[in-house]
Amino acid sequence: MGLGDHATLKELSQAMSNGLTPLVEVQSMDGIYTVRLHDGESNTQLSNDQGRTLTFHGTGKIRELLGSIGLTHGVLTWRDQCGDEMIGIEGQAQSQEELLANGTRISFR
Repeated sequence: MGLGDHATLKELSQAMSNGLTPLVEVQSMDGIYTVRLHDGESNTQLSNDQGRTLTFHGTGKIRELLGSIGLTHGVLTWRDQCGDEMIGIEGQAQSQEELLANGTRISFR
């Protein structure tokens, strides 16, 4: 069972009970965190019942939510760090694969 572009925690839990084992990305963007789920070529945002992406001001609530449905770990990535325009250092954004490979491993338990 796959997920679409957006999924609620309940939909994620149901998909996992049917065999889905996503790679979990906790993405930081200027101190706001979102959760992305990767399964093959599919990328899904964790959302509320109205389809709006859930945002968090820290990782504690994310750890509680994802741990409560049986997820044990993920990767913390940063979308806001690719250069420093204030001092003239240009950067090139990393690809999704690079972000996941170089992110910080985190635990939900």
